[in-house]
Amino acid sequence: MSAPGVQSFTQQGWEQVLAKAKRALVYLDAACAESLHWGCGPTRLLEAVGGPACHLREFEPEAVGGGAKQPKAVFVLSGLLKGRTVETLRNIICRSHFQYCVVVTAVDHAVHLTANHVPAAAAAELEGQQPVFEQLEEKLCEWMGNMNYTAQVLHIPLLLAPAAPCLALTPAFASLFPLLPQDVHLLNSARPDKRRLGSLGEVDATALPPELLLQIRCLVSGLSSLCEHLGVREECFAVGAFSRIIAADLANYAPAKNRRKTSTGRASVVFVDRTLDLTGAVGHHGDNLVEKIISVLPQLPGHTNDVMVNMVELTALQNEEENQNMVAPGCLAQYNDTAAKALWEALLNTKHKEAVMEVRRHLVEAASRENLPIKMSMGRVTPAQLTSYMHLFKNNLKALVSHCGLLQLGLATVQTLKHPQTAKWDNFLAFERLLLQSIGESMMPVVLNQLLPMIKPSNQRTNDDYSPEELLVLFIYIYSVTGEFTEDKDLAETEEKVKKALAQVLCEESELSPLLQKITGCDSSITLTFHQAKTAVDALFTSLRDIAGARSLMKQFKSVYVPGNHTHQASYKPLLKQVVEEIFDPERPDPVDIEHMSSGLTDLLKTGFSMFMKVSRPHPSDHPLLILFVVGGVTVSEAKMIKDLVPTLKPGTQVIVLSTRLLKPLTMPELLFATDRLHPDLGL
Repeated sequence: MSAPGVQSFTQQGWEQVLAKAKRALVYLDAACAESLHWGCGPTRLLEAVGGPACHLREFEPEAVGGGAKQPKAVFVLSGLLKGRTVETLRNIICRSHFQYCVVVTAVDHAVHLTANHVPAAAAAELEGQQPVFEQLEEKLCEWMGNMNYTAQVLHIPLLLAPAAPCLALTPAFASLFPLLPQDVHLLNSARPDKRRLGSLGEVDATALPPELLLQIRCLVSGLSSLCEHLGVREECFAVGAFSRIIAADLANYAPAKNRRKTSTGRASVVFVDRTLDLTGAVGHHGDNLVEKIISVLPQLPGHTNDVMVNMVELTALQNEEENQNMVAPGCLAQYNDTAAKALWEALLNTKHKEAVMEVRRHLVEAASRENLPIKMSMGRVTPAQLTSYMHLFKNNLKALVSHCGLLQLGLATVQTLKHPQTAKWDNFLAFERLLLQSIGESMMPVVLNQLLPMIKPSNQRTNDDYSPEELLVLFIYIYSVTGEFTEDKDLAETEEKVKKALAQVLCEESELSPLLQKITGCDSSITLTFHQAKTAVDALFTSLRDIAGARSLMKQFKSVYVPGNHTHQASYKPLLKQVVEEIFDPERPDPVDIEHMSSGLTDLLKTGFSMFMKVSRPHPSDHPLLILFVVGGVTVSEAKMIKDLVPTLKPGTQVIVLSTRLLKPLTMPELLFATDRLHPDLGL
């Protein structure tokens, strides 16, 4: 196996699960299924189970139990073994005939002690013991109906869904998102007057609701296991208020402190709040095919990072809408197919035009290897040309099976190129560029007035016009790229006009999308009153103001906007690019906005002495490995930009990009306007 990385970490975890899976019924929750999907592929699990029937089931309350000839079960779960999860376990086991149960949790036993309110001092004395797991093992035997049956509960850190060697997502934490200033008001409502928080900068772990703190600790548990696999002692850094809480928790996590005593390698882990730059999250400047694929194709059910590819094209069925559900969809994750995996990584790391040519090259080579009658054509790649190449495989079952992964990526490309939303991508890009110029030349009211005529009810919109959800994406772009602005009467009046127009459009929608239902709190536009719509839009604009002020606590990373001059147009400079450039600045200035989180007395002494003596303070560029964790999601273009940038600034440095999820422009309104940020549902 190659050097330890995100892929080997995930593989190692799943190998331990596979070792337990022989002739078992395997129940997985959605986050673990997504880790399996990207990490080693469901085929490996089916092979490990053995037998002709499919023994994989979704872990949910109504899941079918095991019959008389199914005595063994393996449950693979991403969260804490507590509350609803344990109830679901009991329900499934009680209606089954199991004699042997294995329960795998991705969360360390130390976090289970925290969840069960065991004080830190008492938990330290339990080192090496696992009372929470042992108690559950007894319960499992009780539910199986015989205390002599076999039960095992163990921790395997199935944290990641590795999309590439240097990019991995955390499906169980897809909804984790940094706090906004409005959340401070909610936190203050539960605090006495004397202990009220003045700003996001004052929020620390003690101010957070217990379930959010527990969610952070579950993430930290997984990251600590990753650092153990990589064999590194990590220094933790943070950019942003929420990242500071996560970084401090990892720095001071007791099992991590013990692990660091024996680790020989070194790494810097830098957490960054997504909210500091939402321009990159909703913008269309990323010239990347994969970004477009995940933006326009429907999401794979139960997944946050993959899409459904319509495979009817390769069957004898007519490509009609009613036939699409008759054939299982394809997807982007191609773990077990070497050629498809190579193409996938090429698509992630090239620009749109080269990526499309790469798809053609792979299809031509595959067809040639299978001796299919391919007609070569050079020049511009068209969807029709790619489709004609893929149709060659249609009547050759052996070739179809051999190159199935490649054909899924080929069809994903064709369906994206032909999708009406792809044409709209360029419209968005043109308008965003226009906005960048307007922001430099005009005040905010002028910019908002440019958007006003674009707010149209559904019966007046053409395909080129923007839906309410797309308008939200543009508003997020404007407020994030502009940053803090001065309040005045003109702005208040213009905002009010925009809000009324948007509220009216919501009332006149033929049907409300799930996002608009969530925002308005209404299932149908028929029952939505103007007052309700206006109240919802007012709340949206409160969030937009929060976005504009998100960098107000920064001293150095104050802006992502670069004004134009006689030689250059105004442009957007990603915050992540600024952070990476600052980390690897050859002058090595003390980072202003990249805060180091001390993990105990030694670090504090170092920091203190450095004020009087020549003691070097920890710096994020000190180590050969940089792990950059974007809290709240990352785009494919941003991951590529970081991967390409680091070697030019400090050759030899390895970089791993981690994030809670892959982003597409329309994901951001969902995350931003979520109501459960402070109180995530952990099923406790």
